[in-house]
Amino acid sequence: MGETKVVFKISDRLLQKLFDSAEAKCRQNIKSFAGKKVLIEGGGYNKVWIETQPMGGAMYGKRDLEVAYNNQKIFMDNQRSDGRLPGSIEYTGDKLIPQYDKFQGFCFPGPALDVYYMTGKDPAFLDQLYEVLKKYDEYLWKYRDSDSDGCLESWCKYDTGEDNAVRYGDAPDYWEDETAPQGYEVVPMASMDFMSYSYAARDTMAEIARIKGNMELYTLHRKEADSLQVRIREILWDDKKGAFFDRDNKHKQMEALIHNNLRMMYWKSMTIEDARRFVEEHLLNEKEFWTPMPLPSVSISDPLYRNDEINNWSGQAQALTYQRAIIALENYGYYGLIPKLGRKLFEAIGEECIFVQQYDPITMKPSLIGVEGEQDAYGPAMLAVLEYISRMYGVVLSRDRLIWSSVKDYTGYYEQHMNGHVYRIEHIKDKAYAFIDDRQICCFDRGVRLETDMNGKELCRYNGL
Repeated sequence: MGETKVVFKISDRLLQKLFDSAEAKCRQNIKSFAGKKVLIEGGGYNKVWIETQPMGGAMYGKRDLEVAYNNQKIFMDNQRSDGRLPGSIEYTGDKLIPQYDKFQGFCFPGPALDVYYMTGKDPAFLDQLYEVLKKYDEYLWKYRDSDSDGCLESWCKYDTGEDNAVRYGDAPDYWEDETAPQGYEVVPMASMDFMSYSYAARDTMAEIARIKGNMELYTLHRKEADSLQVRIREILWDDKKGAFFDRDNKHKQMEALIHNNLRMMYWKSMTIEDARRFVEEHLLNEKEFWTPMPLPSVSISDPLYRNDEINNWSGQAQALTYQRAIIALENYGYYGLIPKLGRKLFEAIGEECIFVQQYDPITMKPSLIGVEGEQDAYGPAMLAVLEYISRMYGVVLSRDRLIWSSVKDYTGYYEQHMNGHVYRIEHIKDKAYAFIDDRQICCFDRGVRLETDMNGKELCRYNGL
């Protein structure tokens, strides 16, 4: 099938250095878990977490399809019989240890389906993914709506991966029981994240049914997802404020303006109009989320904002947020914001090419101390750099489409080698040239994002990169 790799050459020295360093350090995070090659989170985090590693594995699939596949299967194969998926998986000695003490986000359904396309459309993989998502969604609604109000709940800080977040009050870090916690200030919390976990599962089940040609099942899951989107809005949307807000265990709106709205865009659980309002009123607001280093976890104008340098989702911009933001913005057509965020990330990391978890929203300074001392090779930071480059100068295989991008600045070329084919884009002066297996399919002006089918036929284009 040929080698899987990316080749990137660019006239800007810093950008080339960032790319080369990120590629080299990513390889340090490839480990053997029970004989299976996986990509761990890195930067002192030596497990695979479901909030990062299915997504990270799918992104790394540009370079290693085996890793991409294993980073999905390791979670799918360790689902409990009741439907719960491990929040993380550790490998100690010769023992694989799935951990069910937190949900830890759910950046899994979309990446897993991406990997189905990357790795040859194996029907057994697709069938297993459908069953995993179905059982997971059933688990959520059986256990995580403890007050039966039609809104799923977060029960601990690590349920949404918001380590040390002030907004969680005295909530525990972990919670593995199937009975809701009692006696806490905030939790059980009616959660936009948990509702989005269910939405993402249903949305992906609908897509799997469509792929399999079962239109009756597609209609069922599409209706379930759409009705859930309506319910999320009914309970958690504030029309005056133009954003979603969680509710505490007394059903009171939690006032903190949080980046989790952008997470909803990643899961596609927000309507197009609500996404527009959040982006225009909040995301691009320099007094809230569009800071010198954009995307703090909490609006910098919010009383609960904290500029803590060590693993705290109360303030500093997180590399993981930058990683998720690419898909979130693509889902709603905000392609022009992707290069802006990419350039900010490149600038913040800079010449040192040290890849860390957090960045000061005001000074753009990387927070170099992680949970285990000085930090480097943090996977989401490295993969984010490589992904922004792919959306600015590259060609991306996106299921049954190709995405060709050429921002207006440096000259160079980008090649994606995968499944026996070579996809190449060249950036020369004011033009970009696209090739499939040495066959030029088109030439277009720079500053354009072009989508084609797998044979190079143009499907749509966006002017404004």
